[in-house]
Amino acid sequence: MKYYYILFILLGLFSGCTFLDVVPEGDIEDIDMIFERREQTENWFKVCHSWLSPFTTSVISNPAYMGTDEVVAGNFMRQQFAYAWSGLYIADGLQMSHSPYCNMWRKDAVYCSIRYCNTFLEKIGGVFNMTDEEKALWAAEIKALKAHYYFELLRHYGPFVLVPENIAPNADIDEMKQPRRPVDECVETIVSLLDEAMKDLPPLNQKEKSRWAYHSLESAAALKAMTLFYAASPLFNGNPMYTNFTNRQGEKLFNPTKDPEKWKRAAIATDTALAICLRNGKYLETDGGGTLKNVISDIEKSTLARNFENNNEAIFMFRHENLNLTSWTKWTRPHFLSTDKYDFNNDLLGCVAPSIKMVEMYYTEHGLPINEDKEWDYSSRYKMGTEKDAKYKDIIASNDDVLRLHLRREPRFYAHIAADRCYFYMGPKNGNVQSRDIVKARRGERFGTQYTSINNSNPQNLTGYWMKKGSDPTISNKGYEQAFSNDYACILIRLAELYLMKAEAWNEYLEIPDQEHVYQPLNEVRRRAGIPDVEEAWQTYALHPEKVRTREGMREIIHQEWDVEFAFEGRRFWNLRRWLNAEEYLNEKQYGWNITGETAQQFYNNFEGPVVVWSKRQFIPQRDYLFPIRSEEIMISGCVQNPGW
Repeated sequence: MKYYYILFILLGLFSGCTFLDVVPEGDIEDIDMIFERREQTENWFKVCHSWLSPFTTSVISNPAYMGTDEVVAGNFMRQQFAYAWSGLYIADGLQMSHSPYCNMWRKDAVYCSIRYCNTFLEKIGGVFNMTDEEKALWAAEIKALKAHYYFELLRHYGPFVLVPENIAPNADIDEMKQPRRPVDECVETIVSLLDEAMKDLPPLNQKEKSRWAYHSLESAAALKAMTLFYAASPLFNGNPMYTNFTNRQGEKLFNPTKDPEKWKRAAIATDTALAICLRNGKYLETDGGGTLKNVISDIEKSTLARNFENNNEAIFMFRHENLNLTSWTKWTRPHFLSTDKYDFNNDLLGCVAPSIKMVEMYYTEHGLPINEDKEWDYSSRYKMGTEKDAKYKDIIASNDDVLRLHLRREPRFYAHIAADRCYFYMGPKNGNVQSRDIVKARRGERFGTQYTSINNSNPQNLTGYWMKKGSDPTISNKGYEQAFSNDYACILIRLAELYLMKAEAWNEYLEIPDQEHVYQPLNEVRRRAGIPDVEEAWQTYALHPEKVRTREGMREIIHQEWDVEFAFEGRRFWNLRRWLNAEEYLNEKQYGWNITGETAQQFYNNFEGPVVVWSKRQFIPQRDYLFPIRSEEIMISGCVQNPGW
């Protein structure tokens, strides 16, 4: 039993928490005594959750945020903050098996938490000062948590080692060397855990606020749907790349036969999760209505939850491990000069910028890709123009030339991206409750770089765009230093995800897309975004209106809807992998504007198009679809390594 106690204290130290009071006075060896009292049991419960945040909420250690083509960051980030940028290094093709980035498959990380979950489930029944109802609730929350850890292992590594119960520390080596299990078995285990948990999990609105960061009925149902959704996707469903991938016992870890019924099962699970969420008061943030500014406000609110409140579509939220470092704001909010009395904040660096690819990913005001809208001049997008429509008066500068790429775009573009000569709402200032700042991005201007060249010693925005998403528009730059101390939850699952999952799953299963299963859930997301329904948009404004009537056409439309609605939320990283098309996009150079240009002509590269701002990108097919297990772990455990590593 000393083994458990030592592990417990070590985990407490490494997570920066104090759990010394877990140990019963006068006896450090009997783990059963820890589970005699509610207070000590609760501390153990919290330790079980200790590894969820780093691998999900952190833009630093979760590679999904910076590991694709959505954002650009230069050598300043890689050199000045080289300690943890797993996503940037993975995107640069620098992942390695001897010391992997985002290494969650190790004894002191996720598998440690899983062991703690197992111990909790084994011992919770012996706590004397808890009601049976409370024990059932806590056990259900831990079952869902264990399933969540398994889910993260699944999408990182594919087949993983199942740990239904802990192996005794003095067990034989052969017993400890458990093999990886086939993907389908891993999926069924996750689903089974969540089914068990859902029997005792109440809806979020029936839980005490102190338990909102733990799984509820809605989040468990959503996670079950997500698991089946991944299992139905091309990466795991009949993937020919892994036909000969077996464990050390010779069992095939991937089923080489594609099964369309997996899409139906995922679709039904998503329908169920949606029904549970809607029945318990979840809805898309659509309170504003009316003006374009109000629609943008609804979009902004959809991804913010201060103190775990004021968000009606958040299904599962969790705390950042360090809000100052691990949320977007420190890295994406503009870095102003120290002479700026309103907005200077030395803690905000503004050196992670949206890529041109993402800027062009957003739709036109008609809800179509910019190269598909017959009323939007795609060929002139890199020329200058002006905006005279009054509905854009609070969004785009009306007294200045503006790049046409920034004109007549959908509301999500203006909610998520701060573009040159557009407005950025940045909280109270100079007596105004919500002040708007005109983004002037050229060299020497307020937002622009003050240097004549790109350098590695100072924070610079490399593309000329700033990310608004994840930033609270009601708080000023200066005020963000205080806001860091407030509890902004990271929303890991929100209702829009279930709508897009439903549309995609049914579209893949049905021969022809229909209204109820495909168009309607997609339109729920589009209506909140302030754009026309998908059928109306394509049939009225599209160059290729027939695309909306086929499964293949709708597949492309749904994929782009994912990219836009969940931009910068870590979805594209996993989506490109589960769609099996990551190599098409993640080997491309990244583009931006000439940020050292002082005039519009210089800044916009003589209006000839963007310039390369980062070229070190690499994604190797087969190898990079799954993460490597650390080489030392392979030697110790006897597990097989993922293909290509």
